[in-house]
Amino acid sequence: MMITITLILSSLVALNFVLLIVSCNKTTKKTTQKQPTLIKTTTKKVRPERLATNHLAPTGS
Repeated sequence: MMITITLILSSLVALNFVLLIVSCNKTTKKTTQKQPTLIKTTTKKVRPERLATNHLAPTGS
């Protein structure tokens, strides 16, 4: 009884390793890297207004 269980489990483990070796992806993946196309956007330069340092926002407390 123990011998049959051991033989069955050993054969299943061996089969698993065989399937693992056979099913490995051995093809080389050649990737061609294309340069990304740059999109020019026109940005307007917004000049921030300087706030006076003596004017503080009300906090409500």
